[in-house]
Amino acid sequence: HTPMYFFLLNLSLLDLGTISTTVPKSMANSLSNTKAISYWECAAQVFYFYFLVSTEYCVLTVMAYDRYVAICKPLHYGTTMSSRACVKMAAAAWASGFLHGLLHTANTFSIPLCQGNVVEQFFCEIPHILKLSCSDAYLRELGLVVVSACLAFGCFVFILLSYVQIFTVVLRIPSEQGRHKTFSMCLPHLAVVSLFISTAMFAYLKPLSLSSPALDLVVAVLYAVVPPAVNPLIYSMRNKELKDALK
Repeated sequence: HTPMYFFLLNLSLLDLGTISTTVPKSMANSLSNTKAISYWECAAQVFYFYFLVSTEYCVLTVMAYDRYVAICKPLHYGTTMSSRACVKMAAAAWASGFLHGLLHTANTFSIPLCQGNVVEQFFCEIPHILKLSCSDAYLRELGLVVVSACLAFGCFVFILLSYVQIFTVVLRIPSEQGRHKTFSMCLPHLAVVSLFISTAMFAYLKPLSLSSPALDLVVAVLYAVVPPAVNPLIYSMRNKELKDALK
């Protein structure tokens, strides 16, 4: 019942939801030898995927702040990261993700799609849906993507600055055992953040010249499937309490 495990609970629920939004439908289509998805199923998939992914990014940002307070301001940790504060931060993350997913879904599916009905991806991904549009309304979605990118960059800078402060404090610890213990506490979170951000950035910011169906598929798997699948492994391998509980 500590803040770290409270946020890990949120992260695990989000990972479970994210991977359940895309993989089961793709597996079912593969087993039944079909590639069909209804319009409303596609809309639901877009909403849940962007809602859960956005919320996960917000939760990872809050977890960076939790690590910063625990290491850089340990005497204030109990009051700063109280139960009420943790619940408020988690609620803000879920609400932000919900709004982000809702805006993207409403914006994308208000655009008329008239260039076929084939989405060249294993799930309904917004960039591939927009390729089916023949309307200038895609500029609205582009504007929303720019706003989202600015917010994501703000979170990234916050995480980066938090870890600069953390490593500055850790390197001052005279005890090698103390440094190792602190790094062990931070490295799982840093690994998860790095994997999540690097794959998502490459998926959405790669040059058009690099775009191809095969590469788009690989990149989508890297940011939509791999992080939720490996997060439990990363945290459990680096966490003594989880290892003891598993034993």
